[in-house]
Amino acid sequence: MRALTRVLERYISKGHFTLIDADGRHHTIAGEDVGLKAAVRMNSRLLPYKILYDPELKMAEAYMDGELTMEPGTSLYDCLSVIMVNEGKIANHPLHRLIHGFTEGHARRKQRLDLRRNKAQVRHHYDLSSELYRLFLDPGMNYSCGYYRSADESLVSAQNAKLNHIAAKLNLREGMKVLEIGGGWGSLAIRIAQCGCEVTVLNVSTEQIKIAKQRVKDAGLEGRVHFVCLDYNEFEGQFDRIVSVGMMEHVGIGNYEAYFAKVRDCLKEDGSALIHSIGRNSPPGVTGPFLNKYIFPGGYCPSLSEVFSASERQGLWVCDNEILRLHYHYTLRDWRRNFEQNRAQIAALYDERFCRMWELYLTSVELGFKLGQLMVFQLIMSKKIDGVPITRGFIEENERVLNQRFPVMVGQEEPRAATG
Repeated sequence: MRALTRVLERYISKGHFTLIDADGRHHTIAGEDVGLKAAVRMNSRLLPYKILYDPELKMAEAYMDGELTMEPGTSLYDCLSVIMVNEGKIANHPLHRLIHGFTEGHARRKQRLDLRRNKAQVRHHYDLSSELYRLFLDPGMNYSCGYYRSADESLVSAQNAKLNHIAAKLNLREGMKVLEIGGGWGSLAIRIAQCGCEVTVLNVSTEQIKIAKQRVKDAGLEGRVHFVCLDYNEFEGQFDRIVSVGMMEHVGIGNYEAYFAKVRDCLKEDGSALIHSIGRNSPPGVTGPFLNKYIFPGGYCPSLSEVFSASERQGLWVCDNEILRLHYHYTLRDWRRNFEQNRAQIAALYDERFCRMWELYLTSVELGFKLGQLMVFQLIMSKKIDGVPITRGFIEENERVLNQRFPVMVGQEEPRAATG
């Protein structure tokens, strides 16, 4: 235990962190008072040594298994806030940089996604019970970053605004053929079809396709939206517009050129594409071991340097890039609150360990968008230099019209506000 506290004393310079060992002894590390404090209990004498060996993964697994518990007055959010607000100091230590540089190179090679396994890895996450997602997402089941005009905007309103924001950037016209790569539960396809377009949706999750088809039918748009259960690398076609939201995170290290080549090949000469993805405001790295093992096997959020170098080699123009910074922090905040409100129902669907795993996932990623290097980027891309209007005014004008035409998602009402 002493070895672990010595390490923490060296690295925790902000906030107060108290460890209670298996014998009930308190070990407090007091850094600068920044309004953050947490107290956790270790229920195993071996746990400190496990954490020293592999901090992120072993702490996560200890929390999932009940070996690490929060003391009264401390939430998981409190605990992770203290840890993450000090991450920069830990990362800048010379020994950490040396070890991290060696292990990261190995991890990046290991995380190179085999396209043959891509479907199975995506289904690991998205073929979970749709009831789970209904219990924490908005009624439209949008499982990607909302577009918040203010921090206190509702989740439902922010997700509807996101659909209109993306449709505005696509500059849609009646009769256009649109390809959506990775369609989720169908909300964006429905919005694009409502704009008078014909939409082809690629999705490898059979569970999502089943729900999305029913939603399209309920919206009276069956003739305008078509679902294809194929990965992007298996598909051929030509479209006026291509859109991909929250799918690029599953392309995997080493496959960005193939991804952008497919976007280029499926785009008509005068067409344009909108790519929306989580990214990192840092050089290329790796997915953390907890997320890679339990939540998104093979998933990776690219740096902009990786994205631009790959798209450049495929001859695509990046005509516009918007960085959404705190929008996903607010989205995940609302998802976490909904999850907490409906926790008993989720535990009945799965079990207590699953709930702790997902609480850890939602909370850590939420804080990653507040205290870490995560952000969302939206790229407008084309094959031709004049593939989109030469100023951004068309986005604002289209968005104004769409917000008037679609102030809410069809058939959706504001749910009872979550608390917490």
